[in-house]
This record gives sequence, structure tokens and C-alpha cells, in this order.
Amino acid sequence: MELRDLIVTPLILILVYTGAYLIRPWFTDSVNRKYYFPALTFKIFGAIALGLLYQFYYGGGDTFNFHTIGSRVIWEAFWDSPSKGLELLFSSGEYSPRTYEYASKIYFYQDKSSFFIIRISTLFDLLTFSSYSATAVLFAVFSFIGSWAFFIAMYRQTPQLHFWIAVAILFIPSVIFWGSGLMKDTLTFACLGLMTYSISNLFIRHRQKIGSIILLVLSAWIIFSTKKYILLCFLPAAFLWIYANQLRRIKSKVLKLMVVPFIVVMLTCIGYYSLILISEDDPRYSLDRIAETSKITAYDIGFYSGRNAGSGYNLGELDGSFGGMLKLAPQAINVSLFRPYLWEIKNPLMLLSAIEGALLLVLTMYVLIKKRTAVLMSCSNPNVMFCLTFSLTFAFAVGISTFNFGTLSRYKIPLLPYYTLALIYILNYKNKERKVEVLEETE
Repeated sequence: MELRDLIVTPLILILVYTGAYLIRPWFTDSVNRKYYFPALTFKIFGAIALGLLYQFYYGGGDTFNFHTIGSRVIWEAFWDSPSKGLELLFSSGEYSPRTYEYASKIYFYQDKSSFFIIRISTLFDLLTFSSYSATAVLFAVFSFIGSWAFFIAMYRQTPQLHFWIAVAILFIPSVIFWGSGLMKDTLTFACLGLMTYSISNLFIRHRQKIGSIILLVLSAWIIFSTKKYILLCFLPAAFLWIYANQLRRIKSKVLKLMVVPFIVVMLTCIGYYSLILISEDDPRYSLDRIAETSKITAYDIGFYSGRNAGSGYNLGELDGSFGGMLKLAPQAINVSLFRPYLWEIKNPLMLLSAIEGALLLVLTMYVLIKKRTAVLMSCSNPNVMFCLTFSLTFAFAVGISTFNFGTLSRYKIPLLPYYTLALIYILNYKNKERKVEVLEETE
């Protein structure tokens, strides 16, 4: 904490809340307005709390590497010479004599995905005089925008479930804490929300097409530049969501049965070619190397770079083959959704994840035992299909490639709202379905 934080941060907060108040009438209604400012406030609190944790508990970490020996260096270059600052801002990681004195100080200068976060942070630093806490607040605002867009997309489809949708998307504690500060996870989580909102506008509500296309492309580009594997999990689920909604409009059961195989083949092809497209930019995600990439990442985080982030876990031996990876899918999904168990807690930071995991486990068991019929029936619901496909795929991806509870608690935040939403939709299946049909008829 520096003097500039004490001066600049209050001014940024005043501007943020004033702006939020002025635009609130355009983005809320009489029902959801009560969630607006609490959600924004929790995000800002989470961003500042994250910074304090890394400063006083970890004594440093990625968030300060992104800022103190990252964006602040470029900010200082702007003060020395705007042209040098611009050269660094748009650099591809190459060193040049003109900017070497600054580039050599940037910790993640040649790490493309991390340097992308530094660029975003630099843009915020230009507004905050490189105040860490003020820049973190702006990250929190972006996270709130993505979360609110996600909330609105689902709320418009099932407004009668507004409270539970708000809980799932806006108020899960670990999502607030790990998804609000100056981190990669904040940007990717916000962009997932914006992509969900854009897809809903384009293919379900059929509105705001030009703006939604721009927002969709921009959000996908940010995720692609930061964490490509998120797109690998999200795109097939998103296409399934789109086609399931289109299929739902077909009244003829015979025609539906004829169309389903076509959709399955198309989704398989889309997933395959999405993987190829992403692997062209990064060979680590190619079909023949993705299992080896998971193995290397898991062992690195579990036993080297992430050994101090929290207690490690082991799902079994990873042999680097795709089949070997798939064999561990049940354990990987379980660890992402429900672990650490309460008896596995070894430090205070694991407590939050353990409590959330226990609650999710209890809710899941209740749904499977008491709502068995609803589970089977609701699987035809596009929202349930979408949320479950993405959350379970993503749970497998991060669970198999992390091997550390501390790191996993950050990596898994995108799946938590989607999985919780799926459970909510299943629990409310009978009443919800009828109301949705009535709403569709009245539009």
C-alpha cells in the first residue's frame, strides 16, 4: 500500500459508483435492481482483499508481478517517453535497444498470455497513476460487467428464479474473491459472462446483433490471448446450447429425432476444428499433445511452481496419453467440484473451497436422490445441457492439470456458476418449464 493508493483509489471509487448509478436504469429493472450495487461492492471488496492476501500472506505473487514489475514499468516508460511506452505496450516480447532498460525489468515480458494481462493493466494504470488498488478496482468493475451480463442473460429466460440465479452468478464467495482482482482469472471469467450474454442475444433472443457480434468476438479474443483451454471447453457447450434451443422450437417429434444425429455430428466437428484452430497458434493444445500438456502442467503446478499455493493432491499416474487422461476423468471432475473435503484442510485458505465443495456435494446428492425424475427430464432443457456440458468439461480440464488445491481454487471459478445454475434449473424444473413456455408465447 502506497500514498498514491490512498489518494487515487477513493477518487476512482467515487467515479465508479457515480457512473454505476447513472447507468443503472438502462441495465436493471424493478426486480433485479436490488442485486446491482451489492454485486459491484462485493467485487471491489474481493479485488482489494486479494491484493492484501498476496501482499501480507504470500509476500508477493502473480498479481504483483503483473503490476509492480509489469504494468508499472510500462507506465514509467510512458512518463519518460510516450513513444517508448507505446512500443512496449504493443511489443510481442522482443527486446530492442530503445526500450531494453524497461523491458528487462518486466517479469513476464516474454510470456504472451501473462504479458497480455500486463497490457490491460497498463491501460488502467494510465487512468490511476499506477495505483495498484485503484487498478485492481477497475479489474473488479470489468468482472462485475461480465457477471452482470451473464446474470441478465439467464434472468431474462427464467425471471422467476432471479434470487437463485443471482446467488449462482453474483454471490459465490470464491468466485468473488478469486475472480475480481488483478489476475488472469478476472478477465477470463468476465469474458465468459460476456460471451454467454452475446450468444443469448444472437441466437435465443435474436436482438442487438451487431453489438453482440462485436462483444462476442472481442471476449473470445481476450480468452484466446489469455487461457486458450477455456475456449476448448466453452465452444462445444455454447454450440450445443444454440442448437438445443433451435431444436426446441421444432414441434414434430419425428423431425426432432431426424435432426438430433445431425446436431451430434456437427457438434463433434465443431469441437474438433476448434481444437485444430487453437492448436495452430499453440501446438501444446493439438490432439496429439494435449494429454502431454496436461501432464506437464499438473506436475509443474503440483510439485514445483505451485507447491506453495496450497496443499497438493494426486489423482494417479499421468502417462501422457489421451486414454490415460480420460481414465482419470471421474476423479478430476470430483476434485474440481467437491474437494478439498473438510478433513483435507491444511491451511486457512482451503477452508472457503472446502465449505463450498461440501455444500455443492450435499446439493448434488439431494438432486440425484430426491429429484431423479427431474434430472432425466431436465437434460432436454437447453440451459441445463449448456451449463452441465461446460462445467463438467471444464472441471475435468482443470482437475487433471492442476494437482494443487490452492491453484485449483482459482482455476475452477468459471465452472462454479454454471454448475450451480444447472442444479438450480433441475431443482425447479417442473414449475420453470411451464413458465418459460408461457413467456415465449407472449414475446
